[in-house]
Amino acid sequence: MGHSSVEAEETKETDIRSFSSSRHNQTPYIHKVGVPPKQDIFKEFKTTVKETFFADDPLRCFKDQPRSRKFVLGLQAIFPILEWGRSYNFAKFRGDLISGLTIASLCIPQDIGYSNLANLAPQYGLYSSFVPPLVYAFMGSSRDIAIGPVAVVSLLLGTLLRNEIDPTTNPHEYLRLAFTATFFAGITQATLGILRLGFLIDFLSHAAVVGFMGGAAITIALQQLKGFLGIKKFTKKADIISVMKSVWHSANHGWNWQTILIGATFLTFLLFAKYIGKKNKRLFWVPAIAPLVSVILSTFFVYITHAEKKGVAIVGHIEKGINPPSVKEIYFTGDYLLKGLRTGIVAGMIALTEAVAIGRTFASMKDYQLDGNKEMVALGAMNIVGSMTSCYVATGSFSRSAVNYMAGCQTAVSNIVMSAVVFLTLEFITPLFKYTPNAILAAIIISAVLGLIDYEAAILIWKIDKFDFVACMGAFFGVVFASVEIGLLIAVTISFAKILLQVTRPRTATLGRIPRTNVYRNSQQYPEATKVPGVLIVRVDSAIYFSNSNYIKERILRWLMDEEEQLKAAGLPKIQFLIVEMSPVTDIDTSGIHALEELLRSLKKRGVQLVLSNPGRVVIDKLHASNFPSQIGEDKIFLTVADAVLTCSLKLPEEV
Repeated sequence: MGHSSVEAEETKETDIRSFSSSRHNQTPYIHKVGVPPKQDIFKEFKTTVKETFFADDPLRCFKDQPRSRKFVLGLQAIFPILEWGRSYNFAKFRGDLISGLTIASLCIPQDIGYSNLANLAPQYGLYSSFVPPLVYAFMGSSRDIAIGPVAVVSLLLGTLLRNEIDPTTNPHEYLRLAFTATFFAGITQATLGILRLGFLIDFLSHAAVVGFMGGAAITIALQQLKGFLGIKKFTKKADIISVMKSVWHSANHGWNWQTILIGATFLTFLLFAKYIGKKNKRLFWVPAIAPLVSVILSTFFVYITHAEKKGVAIVGHIEKGINPPSVKEIYFTGDYLLKGLRTGIVAGMIALTEAVAIGRTFASMKDYQLDGNKEMVALGAMNIVGSMTSCYVATGSFSRSAVNYMAGCQTAVSNIVMSAVVFLTLEFITPLFKYTPNAILAAIIISAVLGLIDYEAAILIWKIDKFDFVACMGAFFGVVFASVEIGLLIAVTISFAKILLQVTRPRTATLGRIPRTNVYRNSQQYPEATKVPGVLIVRVDSAIYFSNSNYIKERILRWLMDEEEQLKAAGLPKIQFLIVEMSPVTDIDTSGIHALEELLRSLKKRGVQLVLSNPGRVVIDKLHASNFPSQIGEDKIFLTVADAVLTCSLKLPEEV
């Protein structure tokens, strides 16, 4: 170990000596930094707008096409089914039929349970798996996503709406507000897609989403204890402390052992079915049909034993028939308009985030492109139509989409098949669910939401980025110990805080020369890198804007002061040149240029010369526009750090 360290020191000394001798024995060829020609302002603005809103160049296919062809392409852009439908065949339909029937068997019992999370009657969950999937099949661009109500959005919607109207005392007004929120959720989603503002949903970081989903899963599972244990008087609050207090206080007289027996038995069955599906991917259909099998068996058991007379709560009457129109139920005026708008925006954004994430996941697995903006328009359109046909907010379900994918779906026709099965259920089968125990719905929801607790992702987040982990845990604990809204607020706040921190406090680093090369790298990453006598090299790893310009200036000066203190303590000559490596600096604004000017003045007082290395096209253009090169000197701007160091070292006194 000692031998290797001595050898490294000798290599450094040799490298420094060879560099010092070479600097006087050769005349460097210096590459000048190119100054770009003046750009047309309108053209530059057009390019910026295009890259911001039309980065995928959606109009490329319309170029050099006749008007009739453009019309057809326009229709295909709105309704992708017109494009892939031309090559649809029986082989694809067979895959879609199997997957559609499979996800229908999963969605029917889930929908009845999820509607309870939203504080709505069971039929509204089924309505939301009938109309929205049909609309999405015509307008969506994902082949794998399965549409319908989902646990997290149902809980979020139910919680936000209950804060405005009590669903028990004012059920009709509550229902109207639910349709209003769904309408504005669709408007929000469609608007984001039409205006191509999909990048806004990316501001909610993956870590925050993982924490929020995990916390929501715990909250949803806790809410199911009412049905699972047969408790009649249960808290309306969602936080873990209130729920556990309610459970504990009802332990002596509020629990029903028959209900617990039914719930525990079928929850064990559902979890075992999931285990089988995970162990053998070819048996994916086992966990998919397990909920429906559980509903059939438990309903039959309650019917023949008349368990409802012994305190087992049942679903009761479910309205028969397909979706009635609800356009007149939506609040377009009055006090509830703004409440519905506010709730709809929040629910719509969460639903959108979940659906786009699911769609991208399966698109990457099948190696096809997913148009995020088209997805937003499709999701928005289906929720707008859904709000007018007695549906509440629908989106992509991860569990159903996974089953859809594994069942071999080929296109969005699987959603049409699922919708057809739900239609038949609404028309003919709903009376059979009358004796379905609430305990089985609670068991189905608990088994479904457990998959939302992604502890492996949380562990990975901890390993990669501790700040991300704080965002993850903040969202998780906010949902579990406070409420869904608080958890969501924490998730968004921490996500934005991270962005602000990275923008206002960018990384900087001092560079050293890799031995026997002309390559300069971060001294902390490469401890063997040697410092150049009399020269300090600092790299700025960010654009320089008003938000960080003052910090960058002060940080560079601190690097200089730290270096000078070390040199003074070692009795070595002071720094005479400060080189700022600007390769990572993608842009600079007026405040950034003022910061450079202030840095230049501070360095002059210290007897240190400022040198710039490799400013990019945008940066050098703005520097010349501000006349900064004439202040610093045209000969102080270099193409590479190596050129800058070599030139500066030639100007250093011999003793350095």
